[in-house]
Amino acid sequence: MKDLSQGQITSPADAIVEISSDPARLDIGFIHHALSTQTHWAQDIPRNTLMRAISHSLCFGAYATQVEGGPARQVGFARVITDHATFAYLADVFVEPSMRGLGIGKRLCEDVLAHPALQGLRRFLLATTDATGLYARYGFEPLGPVNKMMQIHRPDIYTGKQDTP
Repeated sequence: MKDLSQGQITSPADAIVEISSDPARLDIGFIHHALSTQTHWAQDIPRNTLMRAISHSLCFGAYATQVEGGPARQVGFARVITDHATFAYLADVFVEPSMRGLGIGKRLCEDVLAHPALQGLRRFLLATTDATGLYARYGFEPLGPVNKMMQIHRPDIYTGKQDTP
């Protein structure tokens, strides 16, 4: 059997996927590479910035293996920023391209929303441009009047091309 902790899943459709919120299992190298090179929202994020974000968040990993109980490797990630009482923000949801279309994003979303620390919250937010259908299945809906939400947005902060106010 191939060592899946470092190799590819030979048959993604037959993979056994587990979702875990155990921070010790997170593969920081996988997460950093995926977010900094394969997403538009965290392009070029420095590793130390990501580490700080992860350490202050409730994180979920998706891990795949071909054999029950066999070595697994991380194939997905989601991060929740929360006060554990009234508010949460779902961020950095990512599934490895070779594993997309297998329901891993759905599993991540289901496990996030079922987590005991995230029950009874008044507001749960996220931002997406391409997965509105996925999140709508779980009760997310577009915000009302957009002018109620405000932000400070520094899109080039990771590249140093923008001055900080």
